[in-house]
Amino acid sequence: MNLVLDREAPPLHEDETGAIRVGNSRVLLETVVRAFQDGASPESIIHRYTTLSLSDVYNTIGYYLRHQDAVEAYLSQREQLAEAVQQRLSDIQPDLSSIRARLLSQGNT
Repeated sequence: MNLVLDREAPPLHEDETGAIRVGNSRVLLETVVRAFQDGASPESIIHRYTTLSLSDVYNTIGYYLRHQDAVEAYLSQREQLAEAVQQRLSDIQPDLSSIRARLLSQGNT
């Protein structure tokens, strides 16, 4: 019996927004990596995210462990992007506390 040792590409793909997704799912790479960092097993990750396959989660974790610096750099960029988006939303969104206070005061009259 011969065991074929082929190199497999990681089950990761970049979507149209530049986010990296796992397998054939919409689950983000950062979701799987952060769950793993928080102590979740691959089995518990697939129970939380049922669109993932167990082999894809194991392969993703393996890829992360072999390329930790690059993945951490990507995760850092994603966090910075999320913070920038949050800041832009805060800048354009009105202060809702004044609206809430006004609505509450109308209820008391």
